[in-house]
Amino acid sequence: MIRFNLRFSPTLARTLRGYTGEDLRADVAAGITVGVVALPLAMAFGIASGVKPEQGIFTAIIAGFLISALGGSRVQIGGPAGAFVVLLYAIVERYGVASLLISTFMAGILLFVMGALRLGNLIRFIPVSIVIGFTSGIAVIIALQQVKDFFGLSIEKMPGNFFSQIAALWGAIHTINWQAVALGGVSLLILALWPTNVSPGAPNWRRVLVRVPSTIVALALGTLAVAVAGLPVETIGSRFGGIPQGLPSLAIPEFNWATAQNLVMPTISIALLGAIESLLCARVADSLIGDRHDPNQELMAQGIANFVAPFFGGIAATGTVARTVTNIRVGARTPIAGIIHASTLLLVILALAPLAKNIPMATLAAILLFVAWNMGDWREFLRLRQFSVNYRSILLTTFLLTVVFDITVAVEVGLGMAALFFIYRISSLTRIEQITLPQDYSHTPTGHRVAAYRVFGSLFFGSVTKLEQLLDPAQAQADVVVLEMHQVINLDTTGLDALEELNRQLGRRGGRLVIAEPNEQPLSLMRRSGFFETLGADSVFDELEEALKAVASVQAGHTPAA
Repeated sequence: MIRFNLRFSPTLARTLRGYTGEDLRADVAAGITVGVVALPLAMAFGIASGVKPEQGIFTAIIAGFLISALGGSRVQIGGPAGAFVVLLYAIVERYGVASLLISTFMAGILLFVMGALRLGNLIRFIPVSIVIGFTSGIAVIIALQQVKDFFGLSIEKMPGNFFSQIAALWGAIHTINWQAVALGGVSLLILALWPTNVSPGAPNWRRVLVRVPSTIVALALGTLAVAVAGLPVETIGSRFGGIPQGLPSLAIPEFNWATAQNLVMPTISIALLGAIESLLCARVADSLIGDRHDPNQELMAQGIANFVAPFFGGIAATGTVARTVTNIRVGARTPIAGIIHASTLLLVILALAPLAKNIPMATLAAILLFVAWNMGDWREFLRLRQFSVNYRSILLTTFLLTVVFDITVAVEVGLGMAALFFIYRISSLTRIEQITLPQDYSHTPTGHRVAAYRVFGSLFFGSVTKLEQLLDPAQAQADVVVLEMHQVINLDTTGLDALEELNRQLGRRGGRLVIAEPNEQPLSLMRRSGFFETLGADSVFDELEEALKAVASVQAGHTPAA
């Protein structure tokens, strides 16, 4: 039963009980590290989403703080995410930045309502094939969008759809900036080759290097190269004019119902994608720390974060796997680490914003290319032969539709295919087998022919045709039909309607339908619908043997019980 969850209980409140100085030191160290890691990613995701780089940072600060302070996970880090890039860019391209902000805070309301209605666990019903398909598709689109900046191509504005992007890139191939390519290539090598772990006997300098995030190294060296060597490449300063110091003032986006009506599907898409990403991220975190998050509290926190962030120019936010895993690996213990992460970003933007004007777009493109590579589950494509045709079809269809069209269409079609395949699979498992009866049980005292069948599986709208075959005029018809339903796990209203029709047809011939060994759910539906009274208590038995004996000893016709 769906009901509002009036208990608003952030994990932070629980973890602060018994909080120690050692916990604080661990959380501060982890929060600072993740804040440094999040800086280039927040800028890159903001730019890739079609907004200014500072809007990505504002999102990481405001939404990251709220998600940690109010969420249902101990260590999850929230902020702008790669999963949103394709969706947000399409919204900006079609409706503009103002509409993106409106759509984001409406999605925040929807997310909060989902959490209050305790729908957190329903997200787990989305098949893994769909998640892998759209995640890998998003990775391809992110990578494609970075080709322009990585190669320094002269394209005024990248279009929003796949084929137009390919055409635009091909048309500008003659404008390659080789300095940008060299800078992006070196940045990509740093990201790929920078050490991430050390052996027990490694020298101290290598231990120090491991503690420095590769994204910061690439960003710092790229910025230094532009500032010192004066490389003729596009930078944040040349494209956006730099990054302002401090957070923006509170501003309410212009809202009108005419605009809101056009944003219904984008709003739903942001909410669903945010819910999926955040809860998947929380599950990954649980597996690493041996904890269990509160999915409904997490959704409510995500809702508040996405509602508040747009009032400060922020974009959609969700749980981020890479930053959350980093948070765990560097020793985070409680949501305080996420709050420190947001505070670190705020201090950086207050102190170092003027330096951002020299950050090269080619380096940010390399960072996003690296993110896209790690985002896609490419090994799953190599293993497709090991899985069923249904799994392969859903994954590949979702992947291709995400790349060619958009994530909303991909998820809708993927869910539709998953539902159809599930219906087909369950209906194929449902079967009806005739039971060979002894001579004493094959006829009633009045000479009516008796047939008994054992039903397996689920009698629902996808399998009722198998029940209708019992009335096939091309076959010899019994006057009394006994259905042994001990292995029927589910009966829906369509299956019930088929049973009622079978009973009516048998009644016209002076026969009847007898049910034996029904399970709790089918019997409950038969009682609630009145079908039990129609059959009569003398036509429903707890044992098959009891039912056959009763049929063989009475007249075929019967009077329903009062």
